[in-house]
Amino acid sequence: MNIQTQSWLLNRRHALKALGSFISLPMLECMVPLRAAESATAAPKRSAFIYLANGVHSLNYQITKEGKDYQFSRSLKPLEKHRDVITPISGLHHPGALSHHHNCISVWLTGGKLGPSDHNTISVDQKMAEITALHTRYPSMEVAITQDSLAWTADGVRLPAMRRCSEIFASLFEEPKGGKMVQRRALRRKGSVLDANLAEVRQLEKKMGSEDKGRMEQYLTSVREAEIRTRRADAWLDTPLPSISEADRNRTNRDIAATKAGDYFRSVYDLMVLAFQTDVTRVATFSLGGEGDAISIPEIGITESRHQLSHHGGDAGYMEKLTNYDTFAIEQFGYFITRLSETKDLSGKPLLGSTMALFGSGMSYGHSHGNANLPLVLAGGSDLGLKHGTHLDFNKSAKDFQGYTFGPDGALTTAHYQVCSRPVNSDAHMSNLLLLMAQRMGVETGQFGDNNKVIAI
Repeated sequence: MNIQTQSWLLNRRHALKALGSFISLPMLECMVPLRAAESATAAPKRSAFIYLANGVHSLNYQITKEGKDYQFSRSLKPLEKHRDVITPISGLHHPGALSHHHNCISVWLTGGKLGPSDHNTISVDQKMAEITALHTRYPSMEVAITQDSLAWTADGVRLPAMRRCSEIFASLFEEPKGGKMVQRRALRRKGSVLDANLAEVRQLEKKMGSEDKGRMEQYLTSVREAEIRTRRADAWLDTPLPSISEADRNRTNRDIAATKAGDYFRSVYDLMVLAFQTDVTRVATFSLGGEGDAISIPEIGITESRHQLSHHGGDAGYMEKLTNYDTFAIEQFGYFITRLSETKDLSGKPLLGSTMALFGSGMSYGHSHGNANLPLVLAGGSDLGLKHGTHLDFNKSAKDFQGYTFGPDGALTTAHYQVCSRPVNSDAHMSNLLLLMAQRMGVETGQFGDNNKVIAI
């Protein structure tokens, strides 16, 4: 959980001291008083990002007809009832992730490059949080069933993830252990340590060379961010927590056995809905597991890991299980869409209209580690101007695309894997989609990641 809270009347003189500078400091958003920030708040806009590791079994996932009259594939069939509020997307890729296989999760939301000398950039959820953080208790929530979160700061530092549902609930909706005063003293002790740390670093800086100063500046940026998070958390201690109904508490404040993946997925989705409904945050990420250790699903007869199934070697049994796994995960995403549509926000409107939810993977086809033609579904956000109901296919907009390859029975053949390994449309960057989402959230920018075109949905 990123506990940087949204509004804090930051002491300007203290900020100057912490920055170790006597130059004039401009008025920053984090210095705006809470009520002043709230008075300028427009209707809330929200975004959620859900990651599925190791791609999909593409032969049973790929939709082959573009436009409004497309037919749902076997794996995407659970979303058919949501046709009017979703857009399946084909043909996008991250150029910086091609041939980097399992590391693709690291740049799924950043559009960065992967390599020994590359430094990751800010993820789109955190870019959004820079805007929404003025108005909510927490800028964002990060959940991952295994491995790390999907969120990266502007300095290329990955934010930590939470896993246990009871722990997530407590962090969002319960008073700190020991009471507010104990928490306040702890936060202020941390602030004092940060102040002392900054003072020592400024003394060391006088003896450093230019290269060391560059590294130290990155470190100082992290310290400054920690200081602001600490002081904002202190300020929010005086703001009452939202009231949670007994039904919502029973649904989300619990721990779930690892053998009940569906129950866990739905509980996390319920927590995300509750966080959006109570406006404690407007940005959330949820990783269903990393490329190397996404869980098995014994409740539907899958005892193998997702990674093992993705490397099926043409085994029919494994391919069937991988398809069932894909369908199961997509069905749980459908549950999230349903919950967003039936849950009202603080103004009485369905959350789905003001919430964009992106489901997908940074890999297309796990068996050959294909990072092109990424499987993506965008849902919701009609109040933000999104118009759904079509299959958006960037493969078919490429001049030399020969079409999807079908066998005598009308099913896709293994030749389709080539589409998943090499981009058909080299201009179809996933960052174009991330930029669109950022702009609809109110981020005033014309650039994100390696975007090269403007797309519309």
